[in-house]
Amino acid sequence: MRNRHAWTERDEEGVKREVEAHKELGRWRLRFKGAGDEHWTPLDPPSRESLETLRGILWRKYQRRRASYEDVVLADKMLAETTE
Repeated sequence: MRNRHAWTERDEEGVKREVEAHKELGRWRLRFKGAGDEHWTPLDPPSRESLETLRGILWRKYQRRRASYEDVVLADKMLAETTE
């Protein structure tokens, strides 16, 4: 998967999980997997916090020329659409 970005975070109960995002059909799709889970679970809709984390990762990668500016703009657009 070319446009894959991953990070770890803690959920509401404090359990550590891996989150990954990939671009599909002009949208960022996020999914997560807990420490003992075998399968990925989609984050649909993604939380504002997860989108902010993704945006930060994309911005840092853009500055190092590892992500495109369009990816950052798409994350900004999705953040603007969230109502949380």
